[in-house]
Amino acid sequence: MPLFMDVHNTLPEGATADDVAKAHQADVEIQERFGVRYINYWADPEAGKVFCLVDAPDAETAHAVHREAHGLVADEIYPVVQG
Repeated sequence: MPLFMDVHNTLPEGATADDVAKAHQADVEIQERFGVRYINYWADPEAGKVFCLVDAPDAETAHAVHREAHGLVADEIYPVVQG
């Protein structure tokens, strides 16, 4: 399956690293229903940015998991190749 890196440019005001971890866990809990695998994430709560690496059939399906799990859909998503 293709890999994607999604980018959240702005987190809700006051969001913490713990909040990001909880959102990622919510993704993991429902991802199987979509045929998606959220592999890892990186957060910079001070800058309000989060990056998620996801194995998904397409970008829209990756967005669908975020939308249903917690509503925080990425601002950008890029197909990537792991090096």
